[in-house]
Amino acid sequence: MTERRRRVKQVLSLEEPMAELAAKLKEQARQLPVGTEREGLLKRARIAETGARLSDWLRSPGLQPPK
Repeated sequence: MTERRRRVKQVLSLEEPMAELAAKLKEQARQLPVGTEREGLLKRARIAETGARLSDWLRSPGLQPPK
């Protein structure tokens, strides 16, 4: 008997959860005192924001395949 793959329809774009994660991490960082833990959260937030922007850039009409 073969197993059937579960199919999940994507409801949110990739950018939306990444932006939400970045906002949540920034809020958590604001509540911490200055230190390594706070810097780590801010770094993760920057990475999430960069990922969301890269995805937008890759889908932009200005990016053309080579001819």
